[in-house]
Amino acid sequence: MAIASQKLLQNLLKITQDNCTATENLKTEPTAILNWKQDPKCWSVLECIEHLNRYGDFYLPEITTKIKTAQPKSSELFKGNWLGSYFSKSVSYSETLNKMKTFKSMNPLNSELNSQTLEKFINQQHQIIGLLEQSKNINLDKTKTAISISTLIKLRLGDTFKVLVYHNERHIKQAEQTLKKAVINNL
Repeated sequence: MAIASQKLLQNLLKITQDNCTATENLKTEPTAILNWKQDPKCWSVLECIEHLNRYGDFYLPEITTKIKTAQPKSSELFKGNWLGSYFSKSVSYSETLNKMKTFKSMNPLNSELNSQTLEKFINQQHQIIGLLEQSKNINLDKTKTAISISTLIKLRLGDTFKVLVYHNERHIKQAEQTLKKAVINNL
């Protein structure tokens, strides 16, 4: 399904700004609350954010490189394809989250984390905002990026942005839900 490129970028920009604001709000919480876990196999608030940082470490340089080498010609419509739609839908937030396995390298379970985890994520969100702005002059269908699970698989830039931003939103919501449980259990 086609969507106006500028509308897609605006939607992704709004979600990214919301993710940044939500993370700024987390900075007011004590580190002990941010490291609280419902059980040993669940992620803490900081582990949710660290998971996103690890994906950002892959996608931000990848997107930056592709934007720098892309032809400066925007497209009015972003069409995407079935693979990009599949990936972006699978990582999107919904009220009834389906649990997904993550790759070992992206799993922060039992990591030693502190407020620097939040700062890194906020910095990455500002980078995404800049990349979304730069992408207004790029063809979101013709510019392709590798994905974290295999550099052999390429997604259209618009789909890569959707996967990255929707995945961030999903885990920010998970972190907020974990925070609510942590506060209730530590009263």
